[in-house]
Amino acid sequence: MAAIRPVPIVAAVLIVVLIAVLIKLSLAVVPTGHTGVVVTFGRVEDRTLDAGIHWKKPWQKLINMDNRVQKARLKLNCYSADIQEVSVVYTVNYQIRKENAMTIYSTIGKSYFETVFSPNVSEAVEVMTAKYTAENLISSRDELAKLIEDLLKEKLSPYHILIVGTSIEGMDFTEAFTNAVESKQVAAQNKLQAEIEQAQKTMEQEAQAQRNVIDANAASEVARIQAESDLRVTKIQADAAEYAGQKEAAKNKAISEFLTKDLLDYYYVQQWNGKLPENYVGSDRVNTLIGLGNKHE
Repeated sequence: MAAIRPVPIVAAVLIVVLIAVLIKLSLAVVPTGHTGVVVTFGRVEDRTLDAGIHWKKPWQKLINMDNRVQKARLKLNCYSADIQEVSVVYTVNYQIRKENAMTIYSTIGKSYFETVFSPNVSEAVEVMTAKYTAENLISSRDELAKLIEDLLKEKLSPYHILIVGTSIEGMDFTEAFTNAVESKQVAAQNKLQAEIEQAQKTMEQEAQAQRNVIDANAASEVARIQAESDLRVTKIQADAAEYAGQKEAAKNKAISEFLTKDLLDYYYVQQWNGKLPENYVGSDRVNTLIGLGNKHE
């Protein structure tokens, strides 16, 4: 019985292993959120691979570039226009243009963050911060963030890096400057409070003056009305007195006109007791009484 030759078996195993290695070397897997860059003997191919499984030549190399939105948080020491030291915490959300991943890799490499991104962010923050005084930085924080973002977009666009969003998370000054600002704010608040109190006092004084004028006008009007009322009462009383006098005079006149001489003599005689007075002065009424007395005799 002939012996089994081991050479063909080894060759078959070698062929299987070789095929497996070739398949492994030819298989390209690009993870989700990445863009594949193909390199052939150090030369970057002018094409990219999307996420998924791809075939490539065994001698080609696959470089996966992260195209997801990434967040960078940088703490930078800057100076304001008035040479005040400012510590700025700046946050940037960014991502690469996946269609330009091969250009980024060929010109910058995978370390584009350290090479171009971080230096440009630092420069933009420092340049724009230096345009404001330290005091204005506090009140112009949103405006400053917008200017930095616009400058970053302009500086990073040639590198095919997109700025998704930015924000200034923190802004700290030296203790001396902070104390000076707080003292100024306290002084401003005290001044404002004093102005408010003075304005309130002035308003109260003006209101009191108006009330005094109103009270004076009211008192004057009351006095005028009272004077007019008293004048009317006096006139009414005078008219009443005059009317009473006229009435009494008319009554007396009527009585005097009614009491004629004969009527008076008649009443006088009606009340006479028949005795003549011992002393008398001549008058018509006495003569009448004498005549009457003689008649009785």
